[in-house]
Amino acid sequence: MEVAGEFATLTAARASEIDADAIVLASDSEGDSPDEPVFDEPLTHREIQVLELLAEGLPNKAIASRLGISDQTVKFHVSAISGKLGAANRTDAVRRAVRRGLITL
Repeated sequence: MEVAGEFATLTAARASEIDADAIVLASDSEGDSPDEPVFDEPLTHREIQVLELLAEGLPNKAIASRLGISDQTVKFHVSAISGKLGAANRTDAVRRAVRRGLITL
């Protein structure tokens, strides 16, 4: 086996565009538990924007105002983000996104 590179996150590995047959992830004690399912559906650009504002602690109306969308659309995005990350709530979504390297605090 040849190692083509080492990356901190799956997102970083995918962004590198290395031509590889597989990506192997090492488990660490601070990652998600092995009992948690892996969710690989990518977030859209808008979902990342919403997630970043969630991480700032903004309520839906403030997120909607910043992005120029309705608060109902924000609710839709938060629901989609939670589903894609397997998160139970907003805080859990932010935690999972940070662990996966999708956003930084």
